[in-house]
Amino acid sequence: MTRFPAEWERQSAVLIAWPHSSGDFSNRLASVESSYGFIAQTISQYQTLFVVCKDDHHQQHIESVLGKFSGINFIHADVNDIWVRDTVFLTVEKDQKPVLLNFRFNGWGEKYAHDLDNALNHKLLKQLLFKDVNAIDVDLILEGGSVESDGLSTIMTTRQCLLNTNRNKGLSQQDIEQQLHQHFGATQVLWIDQPNLSGDDTDAHIDTLARFCSANTIAYTSCDDSQDPHYASLQAMQAQLQAFRTHAGEPYQLIALPMPKPIFDEEGQQLPANYSNFLIINDAVMVPVYEDANDDIALEKLTACFPDHKIIATPCRPIVHQYGSLHCMTMQFPEKVPFNL
Repeated sequence: MTRFPAEWERQSAVLIAWPHSSGDFSNRLASVESSYGFIAQTISQYQTLFVVCKDDHHQQHIESVLGKFSGINFIHADVNDIWVRDTVFLTVEKDQKPVLLNFRFNGWGEKYAHDLDNALNHKLLKQLLFKDVNAIDVDLILEGGSVESDGLSTIMTTRQCLLNTNRNKGLSQQDIEQQLHQHFGATQVLWIDQPNLSGDDTDAHIDTLARFCSANTIAYTSCDDSQDPHYASLQAMQAQLQAFRTHAGEPYQLIALPMPKPIFDEEGQQLPANYSNFLIINDAVMVPVYEDANDDIALEKLTACFPDHKIIATPCRPIVHQYGSLHCMTMQFPEKVPFNL
C-alpha cells in the first residue's frame, strides 16, 4: 500500500537551496538573503534544516549571514534555480516505509535551463546524510508544487499543469490519474481548472491556489474585487472547490484567503504573490507576508485552520520577484525518513 503523507504530519527535516551572486536574485541578493535568513533560522528552531549551497566559500558566507544555529546541515551542489519544491524528492510511504521518489524535472515545461536541477537528487544521494534512504527514479515529469495530498488517498491538482503538453505529451487525464494512483496511492483526484496567477510561470501550480489544511479543510486564494483580472477565474475555482467532496461524501470546509495588492517588478510584470504558499513544519505554520494590509487577514484565517500550530509571519516580498514564494523554495521530509544526522 502506498500513501503520500500530508504536510502537517511530523517531519524530520526541511531542505532549501541558498541563492548566490551569480543566480537569478543577483540584483536584490541582500534583501532576499534577509528573508532566507529569517526562514532558515525559524525552521532550524523547530527541526533539522538542510541548506544546499555551491561550495565552501558559499557556505562560509551563509554562516556569516545566519550566525551559529544548531540543526543546520550544509550540502554542496550546483542548482539552476532555488525552487526545490519542484526539483527535490517527494516522499511516500510504501507499506509504511519511506521511499523518496525522484521525478523528472524539465524546467516547468522547457521554459528554463534545468540540467543541474534534474540531477540534484542523484547528487543528494551521494551525501552521507542520505546514505540510508530508499530512493527510486520515476519516469514521469512532475513537480512537487503541482500536487497536494490530504494524507489519505486524495490528490488535488490543476489540469493546466499536469495535463499540459509541455510536461508529459501524449498522456491523457486517465493516464495521469493512473500514474498518481501508482506512485502516490491516490484513489481520488480533485482536478481544478484555473489559469495561473499573473507572473506565475509554473502553469498554475496548486500550491499557489488551494492547499489542504486537514483532510477536510482547504484554504484557497480568493478574490472579491470584480475589477481584478483574477476575479472571474478565482470565482470559478471557488465554485469548483465547493463542488468537491471528501471520501466520506462531505463538502470541504473552505477557507478563503485574500490576495495582497499587486506587486510588480521593474519591468512592470505583476508577481504571483499569494498566501496559499504557506509552509507547515513541526508545531508551526510559516505564512508568506508581503508588507500588505491583507497580511493580517491571512494570518488570522490560517490561525483558525491550525489551532495547534504557531503561526509565523514570514517576509517574502523580495522572494516573489523570481515568481515563487515560501512553499516553492522549501521541501519537507516526513519523520520516518532515516537521515544519517
